[in-house]
Amino acid sequence: MSRKQTTVSLGQHATHTLDQMIRAAAQHGFADLELVYSDLSAYAETNGLSMSTAAEDIRELCAKNNVAVISLAPFENFDGSSMPLEKRLEIARHWIGIATKLGALYLQIPSHYKADESAGDETTRISDLQKLADIGSAEQPVVSIAYEALSWGIHYSTWEDSLYVVEKVNRPNFGLCLDNFHVITKLWASAFEPSGKKGFRDHCPLDKIFYLQFSDGELFDPPSQTNNRGIWKARRRSLPGRSMLVRFRWSRNWSGFEGWVLLEIFDRRMRDERFRVESAAARGRESWKKLKEELESKA
Repeated sequence: MSRKQTTVSLGQHATHTLDQMIRAAAQHGFADLELVYSDLSAYAETNGLSMSTAAEDIRELCAKNNVAVISLAPFENFDGSSMPLEKRLEIARHWIGIATKLGALYLQIPSHYKADESAGDETTRISDLQKLADIGSAEQPVVSIAYEALSWGIHYSTWEDSLYVVEKVNRPNFGLCLDNFHVITKLWASAFEPSGKKGFRDHCPLDKIFYLQFSDGELFDPPSQTNNRGIWKARRRSLPGRSMLVRFRWSRNWSGFEGWVLLEIFDRRMRDERFRVESAAARGRESWKKLKEELESKA
């Protein structure tokens, strides 16, 4: 497995700029990045650039720092949206065009999570995703679609659901982004139980996985009274091994995976102006080291 970092995991304050994140990631040995669209948008706005020009600038900056953008994320609430399909496809073409400018191999799409903006049946949702994949396959090089089931998704919320979607879409450039946070918080861990635990199942064909995402989740003490996993994700999603709730339990089950592993963190402390991007990159490096040691000890 090779490690990569997501830009949102390097800083979440307005002063944490995309160019800072790229240099910090390179300095601490991260050769690949998942780029968050809002970080690129902020860079474009700050520098008075179009999104297309900003993407080209960032690709050049990455090349100078020996870093590659592997994926662009997150293209949200596309499948089965109440927005007219042609409008959604227009937006999809823009996102995929930006991914191409960045040299990204993947566009990452989470499962739909806004019930008030959802429309259509499963046939419609699958058809939407097939059209999205076809737009990506028309690019040269091809942009693949990495589909992620959010644990609070309204139609698809487990990794089994996302595998089902991948098989239904049935396109070679449409595969899985498996995020251990969503797998564990849905099937093994709970913010609503004092123990922090519940049941867990494990099996997934490795050839359907495009890349993995790892993070940890802090226990709520007392347990959360809000039945919304988004609260957990947005505020208490730390580096693997930091809080010992998930304890790499999921990574052992897929330890034969040979592709990219992404550290995707949403830590409330990173929203402070005093937080340093370089510190996030250094902590990510140490977390990855511990993760590798854990995997190798269980091999």
